[in-house]
Amino acid sequence: MFAKVNGTKIYFDVEGAELVPEGNSWRKKPVCFVIHGGPGGEHIGFKSFLTPLSASMQLIYMDQRGCGRSERGPRSTYNLENNVEDLEAIRNYLGLEKVIVLGHSYGGMVAQKYAICYPDSVAALLLIATSPSHVFGEEALVKIEETGTADQKRMANLLFAGAMEKQHMAEFNMVMEPLYFYSSRGKVRTEAKKEMIRKKKSNFNWEAANEGAKFLKTFDIVDQLDQIPCPTLVAGGRHDWITPVEASILIAERIPDSELIIFEKSCHYIFIDENRSSFRGYPLL
Repeated sequence: MFAKVNGTKIYFDVEGAELVPEGNSWRKKPVCFVIHGGPGGEHIGFKSFLTPLSASMQLIYMDQRGCGRSERGPRSTYNLENNVEDLEAIRNYLGLEKVIVLGHSYGGMVAQKYAICYPDSVAALLLIATSPSHVFGEEALVKIEETGTADQKRMANLLFAGAMEKQHMAEFNMVMEPLYFYSSRGKVRTEAKKEMIRKKKSNFNWEAANEGAKFLKTFDIVDQLDQIPCPTLVAGGRHDWITPVEASILIAERIPDSELIIFEKSCHYIFIDENRSSFRGYPLL
């Protein structure tokens, strides 16, 4: 489905009913916006890992402008401010009141900024493997220089320099996967697996990623986090290379009504690495 907002077409998909039977009446479940990472990613990476959450809330997945199935546009429009405004426009387009916002990685940065700009629109936040400032990139490059392979260092530097191109996609996935998934650490890939990765299609928008490498160099909302009034669950992966666990700790320290959980056997994709235990039993859900 598409919504035309702020001069662009945003793709969104819905999982789970909003109204569910409860005895002789109907209960309205909360609505949760699910915001993907990148910049340049898409919502598909969440499916079907987040499906269990649809039992307690209606999930609305969105592709940010220029990403996934959303409309491409001028590179200059791929920025944090527009991502935040698009989120609010979609909420209004769908006629929703307060929403829960789940943001992963860069999506978590959008979610934090959205809660700061539109506190009356947000019921709760779920911040997964994200950061409140540009420091995450500097720390990631230090870590990769200390522990990464030559190919991983080269790919990381291309990413943070905003110099990625379409032809880099297959190699990036090939050499960086062990840094993003705990289950991939130390595994030796077969030639068949390597070939599968090379042929895997992706809607990742490297133009958006390169724009992000520019504007995220000055991203810093640490001193604004205390303005977020809603309950917030912060989740960090102990072995996350790109948004280090220290960033999650800092967010939880600065947001007044927050709870922190660290997943010890996770890298960046917590909801994949520790899917069975992710967020279960927590009051926000």
